Amino acid sequence: MNKLDAAFQLFDAYNMQDPRNFEWDGTNYPQEYFFAIKLHDWILKLDPAASEELLLASRSQHIGRWEIPRESYPEGRDPYLKWRKDLAQHHATITGSLMEQAGYETAEIERVSQIILKKRIKVDADVQTMENALCLVFLQYQYEDFRKKYRNEPDKMINILRKSLLKMDSHGHSFALGLNFTPQGLDLIKQAMNAE
Repeated sequence: MNKLDAAFQLFDAYNMQDPRNFEWDGTNYPQEYFFAIKLHDWILKLDPAASEELLLASRSQHIGRWEIPRESYPEGRDPYLKWRKDLAQHHATITGSLMEQAGYETAEIERVSQIILKKRIKVDADVQTMENALCLVFLQYQYEDFRKKYRNEPDKMINILRKSLLKMDSHGHSFALGLNFTPQGLDLIKQAMNAE
């Protein structure tokens, strides 16, 4: 087995421990395992020649996410941002440890960590591809259910979408518009894009 496959096996085994379930097409999956596979799939669609480091980051971007729940931090924007930062570092640390087990060198681990921590977005092509893929996973698998929570607050939903879409580039937007949305869902996305 090569290093990449060994790392994928380690990442997948870790994420399959997620006690939370995600149902898709009538099948239940450990949540982070499902999203890691789908994120990896999107990376390959966006960049068929993706670097090994980007592929590794895609499969481990949110590894162990359930271990630091949002509820473990106080309410409010500053605690939320602290949680996001701590969580990203948690993902990078777990990934680095598992990559080392799979036989990767320090420089390769550091590069994957840069992508996971989303350093230099809009400048680093791999980080931008990751951001596109993350937004596409949300839009494809979570957006329509998420939208129902804001059924009576379309302006709030448009603002949330606008913030996500701003992180993407035109390449990502072209894939987003090709997804299968309800007419209402697509209308909100178009409004959010026009609000940019």
